[in-house]
Amino acid sequence: MTTLSEMIRVFGRIGLLSFGGPAAQIALMHKELVEDRPWLTEAQFLRALSFCMLLPGPEAMQLATFSGWRMRGITGGLLAGLLFVVPGALVIMALALAYGFYGQLPLVQSLFIGVKACVVVIVIQALIKVAKKALNGPIHYVIAAASFLALFALNAPFPLVIVIAACVGALTLKGEAEGGAPAPKTSTIATLKTVALWLVIWFAPVLVLALFAPGILVDMAKFFSTLAVVTFGGAYAVLAYMTQAVVGDFGWLTTAQMVDALGLAETTPGPLILVTQFVAMVAGFKAGGIGLALVAGLVTLWVTFAPCFLWIFAGAPYIDRLAHMPRLSGALSAITAAVVGVIANLGLWFAGAVFFEAGTAQPVPVVIAAIAAALLLWRKWDMLLVLPICAALGLVLVGGA
Repeated sequence: MTTLSEMIRVFGRIGLLSFGGPAAQIALMHKELVEDRPWLTEAQFLRALSFCMLLPGPEAMQLATFSGWRMRGITGGLLAGLLFVVPGALVIMALALAYGFYGQLPLVQSLFIGVKACVVVIVIQALIKVAKKALNGPIHYVIAAASFLALFALNAPFPLVIVIAACVGALTLKGEAEGGAPAPKTSTIATLKTVALWLVIWFAPVLVLALFAPGILVDMAKFFSTLAVVTFGGAYAVLAYMTQAVVGDFGWLTTAQMVDALGLAETTPGPLILVTQFVAMVAGFKAGGIGLALVAGLVTLWVTFAPCFLWIFAGAPYIDRLAHMPRLSGALSAITAAVVGVIANLGLWFAGAVFFEAGTAQPVPVVIAAIAAALLLWRKWDMLLVLPICAALGLVLVGGA
């Protein structure tokens, strides 16, 4: 059995290096958990990834939680999930407080220009790796391309794309069931107990806030709890909805501050949905200073990630049974192929935002991205080394001007 100390070391490394959004994070976990050590098989990893893509919330964090659960049960799942989130949450906390005090932080933004340019290349690198694993036949390629076009050209809702892909896969990709004994059946009562426990963990603090806390904290707990249920497809999929509510309905931030929030979240380790923590902390800082900012951030983290543990701990025992259900396996295989199109769409959107900010071509990020591509894709340098190089280039080429 894998020791907890080894899990802390590996998942701690994943948490610290999980830059670049879900595509890069998933590729990093594949390398650490499938390629470098025999903790998950290729089939187990892809089944878990497909399952996590069906869930609301950050799929990479949920994949890490499942991986930990697979090795050491609830303890392992909590350990892996928290190690994936905490490093980025600590960075976001520091950045949000600094932002509250110092506003735009031009020198820091110069650093971020370099990091964001590097992240574009990291996503491309990760997309190539994921596509090689997920696209195993002509139908997979068709599904991936159709998913990309549906999102990019037709602006189709992400859940609809996934449902259609699942239906196509169930009808056309009926695969062979894996050999060996079927996965043991899971008690329905045990599952219901797990769901009940995590619902209490999720909503008990919200009830306490409703009884004793300032109104802004109650509004945040309710809003971000709702967001946790509808974030299919990751943070980008709900960004427009979140911006409308945060800027228009609540007036917590301005549109410019929301753009800054996304930029900061994109360049920190951990799930991009940590942008919610930044939003809550900046809003709390404006409303009541450091104390309210810290509480607002903690509340938002709680209601954002407690549901993730609920989904995984309730659903994980059923994942391996999919291996012995060929039609369901076909559906999940198609979903995995669709995810390639989803990641390609998000990568293209992100590249456009970095290289053509406010509709104007930005030559500096293009130059830095070219250097990052040479180092990462050609020279095969480690991401941990290339990221600070790109950040330094951003500072040198842009300065604080």
